[in-house]
Amino acid sequence: MIKCVTFDLDDTLWAVDPVIRQANQSLWQWLEMNAPLFTAMHEVSDMAEGSELRRSLLEKYPEIAHSLSLIRIKLLERGCVAAGYSEAEAINLAERAFEVFMQGRHQVELFEHAQAALEQLRQQGYLIGALSNGNADVSQTLVGHLFDFQYNADTVGSAKPEPEMFQQALHHTGLRPEQVVHVGDHPINDVQAARQLGIWTVWVNLPGQEWPQPAVADHTVQCLSQLPAAVEGLKGRAAQRATL
Repeated sequence: MIKCVTFDLDDTLWAVDPVIRQANQSLWQWLEMNAPLFTAMHEVSDMAEGSELRRSLLEKYPEIAHSLSLIRIKLLERGCVAAGYSEAEAINLAERAFEVFMQGRHQVELFEHAQAALEQLRQQGYLIGALSNGNADVSQTLVGHLFDFQYNADTVGSAKPEPEMFQQALHHTGLRPEQVVHVGDHPINDVQAARQLGIWTVWVNLPGQEWPQPAVADHTVQCLSQLPAAVEGLKGRAAQRATL
């Protein structure tokens, strides 16, 4: 019997790009006031994924590639040193700046029906977990009280589609893969990775999201209002499979 539903967060329960843009703006305003040498040398776009500054940083520190938090902290730290701050000043500024960014990081706007779907799944008796490559702490969002546990790339040490995050969730709950449903938007990181471990999958393919290749999931929803029924349907399939 299915007993647990795990969720990806970014672009599954909320759109991540607007959140990051706003968090970066708040970060930049703080840096202009507290680290003017940094903002004189860099631009807001240097914070973005795919920027030349981030690429060169990861070439030098490939061991932090799994962690969006470590990447951002190191980027701020090294950027401050390059701008003329001492090592001690750079470390202090990077830590304080990251705190400002993370405050904005959690100002998420949930997709329509996201909270209602989570509440219904809780009422139906499922454990609810978060498994995210991002660095959001779900407990600091509006729906944090609906989650029983969470893991992300920072805490696990590797990112999906590597299996460790799913495996830690299974170990934490004491459940077998066939007792868990994973819900996510990414065809590879969420759907394929979970299916390879024997976990049931629901692909959240909301309007406006474009993927070059569709996910091969056990169920697909195009609105989060469909999610509780999708999980119940998989529960029935799991029960039938158990009797074979």
